[in-house]
Amino acid sequence: MPRDFSRTQRVAEQMQRELSVLLQREMRDPRVEGVSISGVEVTRDFSLAKVYFSILNNPEGHKNAATALEKAAGFLRHALGQSMQLRVIPELRFIYDESLVKGTSLSELIDKVVADDNQKHVDDED
Repeated sequence: MPRDFSRTQRVAEQMQRELSVLLQREMRDPRVEGVSISGVEVTRDFSLAKVYFSILNNPEGHKNAATALEKAAGFLRHALGQSMQLRVIPELRFIYDESLVKGTSLSELIDKVVADDNQKHVDDED
């Protein structure tokens, strides 16, 4: 099992790197501007790859970006086939990764609680 994990993991990491480069250099669709590939999971038989993406500058536009990525899946898969040494290039499924948005909101909540706590301590000292 560790051997299988390492191969699928290596392929997933290479796909993540290649897709990131393709999105930056080859995609001209404005809906994918600011899209970042945050992870790739590949099935053991290499038939499917779940590609997790996030948007840095416009988190609300993730539905438009997902639509654009799904439309470009054939182009991206073809480009991956040219750059990677695999017998079968997996089908690409794009999934919005909410961890960046959730992390930001949690950080804001923590900062707010700390500021409120500091304000209470200042008020108690007066």
